[in-house]
Amino acid sequence: MGALWEKSKRIRSAAMAGSTCPSMPSLRPCRTEELAAEQGMTVNRPEFDEAFKKHQELSRAGSEQVFKGGLLDHSETTTKYHTATHLLHKALRMTLGDHVAQKGSNITAERMRFDFSHNAPMTADEVAKVQAIVNEQIQRDLPVGMEVMSLDDAKAGGAIALFGEKYESQVKVYTIGDFSTGVFSREVCGGPHVERTGTMGKFTIQKEQSSSAGVRRIRAILE
Repeated sequence: MGALWEKSKRIRSAAMAGSTCPSMPSLRPCRTEELAAEQGMTVNRPEFDEAFKKHQELSRAGSEQVFKGGLLDHSETTTKYHTATHLLHKALRMTLGDHVAQKGSNITAERMRFDFSHNAPMTADEVAKVQAIVNEQIQRDLPVGMEVMSLDDAKAGGAIALFGEKYESQVKVYTIGDFSTGVFSREVCGGPHVERTGTMGKFTIQKEQSSSAGVRRIRAILE
């Protein structure tokens, strides 16, 4: 099926360049078979349509994942990784400075990816320090609480909100730690998160690299 789809992509790319078809759905009956013949290929229409449908489903799934803030699902494992992004965000700000801001994240059941603003590669000592800070908060078994409030109240209370993000009038604020023993992290976020950090496991940074100009990327796992 993968080879079939690669062929279909080449055909559709050629059709896009010279087709008078008004839209993608009409592209297949318009020129697909003609272009396949020009490239020495034949089109098995049922298989082609099946591959096209699978591609559309994967594209929709990817869009939904982005819409949910990088979460593939709300399973126990991905929820732990989501909480880890909050711990990592705070640890990076503590280590590198308050200019650090989250620029994106992607979470699966196997790993997490976190993009953040910073103009230089992290040193080995900085990576080790950030990792140690995150693991310290996990070992402290901090409570994770959620409150609903206005965005202005959230910011006034010290919660971090992503620049450029569109929020509702009422937002969820997740706090890691408590006010009696000390709050570690406080962010505007849709969730979900673990109830206590002690359930998360060991945090390990596997790689720190450039993502784009002025943006770094960390890949990490929980074990």
